[in-house]
Amino acid sequence: MGAHLATFTEAGTRYGYEHRWASDYDPDTCETYKRNIAAVSPNCEVFCGDVRNLDIASLPYADGLVYGFPCNDFSIVGKSAGLNGKFGPLYKYGVEYLEVHNPKFVVAENVSGLTSANAGDAFGQIIKELSVAGKFGYRLTIHHYKFEDYGVPQARHRIIIVGIRKDLGLQFEVPSPSGERVSSRSAIENPPIPADAANNELTKQSQQVVERLKHIGPGANAWADSVPEHLRLKVSGAKLSQIYKRLDPDKPSYTVTGSGGGGTHVYHWEEPRALTNRERARLQTFEDSFVFHGSKESVRKQIGMAVPPKGASQILLALLKTLSGKRYDSIAPSEGYV
Repeated sequence: MGAHLATFTEAGTRYGYEHRWASDYDPDTCETYKRNIAAVSPNCEVFCGDVRNLDIASLPYADGLVYGFPCNDFSIVGKSAGLNGKFGPLYKYGVEYLEVHNPKFVVAENVSGLTSANAGDAFGQIIKELSVAGKFGYRLTIHHYKFEDYGVPQARHRIIIVGIRKDLGLQFEVPSPSGERVSSRSAIENPPIPADAANNELTKQSQQVVERLKHIGPGANAWADSVPEHLRLKVSGAKLSQIYKRLDPDKPSYTVTGSGGGGTHVYHWEEPRALTNRERARLQTFEDSFVFHGSKESVRKQIGMAVPPKGASQILLALLKTLSGKRYDSIAPSEGYV
């Protein structure tokens, strides 16, 4: 969706992206993609299955590869197995596509923990393989994006690597942050969500959870001093900051996640309840017309694992301008060039 939104017109010529193919192993995600993206990209094919079973050489040629290789083994939440995990090595299938098809550009996205996995060795290896892939190799620009600085109503931080084929003689520059800060209240209430909006079902919560939330103020969590003893969580060890954390209506949301047990659903600042999936989708900057396929929990996962379209579109628009020889305001990349 970020690519679909990234367009500009100059001297009567429209510049933009057309989706050629997509791959994922989650059936609901594939159906969501078909309904919202492939439906407006008539030449787009969707390959639903494990990437390890894909014949990379037979995939259609595209001018660019945009992919988010699985973050499970790079996240700081969990074992952080890195390249030694089940999902960590899957970035190699993107590298293989570069090796075989030599597209003009590559965009790779992952969590901030990518830089520290395997004591930093994983990050170094991934960067090296991307930079030398294919017939020509790629000039890489690596940046730690804070999407709340780009008008996304959510504190969401991600490492994004943009590479342009070296023979093209171009270097991607990080687009300057917009400086626009959008609050969670503004995102959810302005305009009001239509009564018939899809994916807007309420989450069923126990009376105990409702009572606990009544004692938690905006921006506070389950460990607030205002929570009575009988409603406190009996948890040893770290007091995770996002457990039953209510939004601060005047600030961007904290990070929306795709899975997790009780207390991780993101909670309304005033009403004692979890957000609906449509409200979470607004924090991720999906339009209300974007309909997610699957059960309520499946939809929650898809929303939480997505890249905010408003953030992605600014990066991909800058890339489009780079490829078209157009200038734009930029900043130095936090992780440098390779």
